[in-house]
Amino acid sequence: MLTYNVKIEDDGKLLKDVARKNLNLSTRLFNKLKLNHHIFINDRIAFSNDIVNKGDIITVDFNYDEEDEIEPQKGDIEILFEDDWYISVNKPSNMVVHPCSYHPNNTLANFVKYYLKRNKKIRPVNRLDKDTSGIVLFAKNEYAQECFNRMQDKASKKYLAIVDGWVNKKTGIINKPISRKENSLIERKVNEESGQTAITKYKVVDNITFKDKKCTLLEVELKTGRTHQIRVHMAYIGHPIIGDTLYNEKDSSNLLPRQALHAYILSFIHPVYNELITIQVPVPDDMKKIIGTITD
Repeated sequence: MLTYNVKIEDDGKLLKDVARKNLNLSTRLFNKLKLNHHIFINDRIAFSNDIVNKGDIITVDFNYDEEDEIEPQKGDIEILFEDDWYISVNKPSNMVVHPCSYHPNNTLANFVKYYLKRNKKIRPVNRLDKDTSGIVLFAKNEYAQECFNRMQDKASKKYLAIVDGWVNKKTGIINKPISRKENSLIERKVNEESGQTAITKYKVVDNITFKDKKCTLLEVELKTGRTHQIRVHMAYIGHPIIGDTLYNEKDSSNLLPRQALHAYILSFIHPVYNELITIQVPVPDDMKKIIGTITD
């Protein structure tokens, strides 16, 4: 439920204008809510051309059923954060976030839907590759999803990555556009001519030698969110991620059975409460065997 107490500066304005400016409701969502009678002024059903007055209380109700083809399935999930608007889960490696044609069930979304026990769409607002572990955030309704999508560029997403070789430059920014690789539905590549802007910031946490293999632990921060962005950029600078069979085919070390990439910090300003939310999850055991214990 979202509420707004009409202020003096809103007096005499149209509801649709106040909702857009003060509640950050998109025109599309406002129209949908209005048509389904989920917007109220002082507890009566409201219409878009209603005039609001100082002291009126606008209420938006998001508690309605939605059609969703995702099947709820019981499964173990580790909840990192939850309120009325969002739920964040620690995704293990070797798990798909959302059902697809080749993986229709036993995904994180299936398990989250079972946990929530309601007929609502499941909306992951950030996604991780199957073999990347760490933080996945789900929006509990359309409004929460829209708000997060609008502030994607302001959210801080940090990863831990173990890459091939010792990275000598302690910090760096990789600003190289990325596009789909020709004749591939999955693989991406750096493409200066027609790629989409992709910016990755990194810093060296530690240089490591493990089982005679030189590698580097990096903290990586995404400034954009392209598919496989970290994996493509690390390979581009000559330090592909350990265990990445797509972009590090020459890695025969077998240090990990998956790419050594872990989403460990997500920070954003909560769109309803206007508070900084920081979610952090420890490095998983398989990566910890290589890098040891990380201390801040």
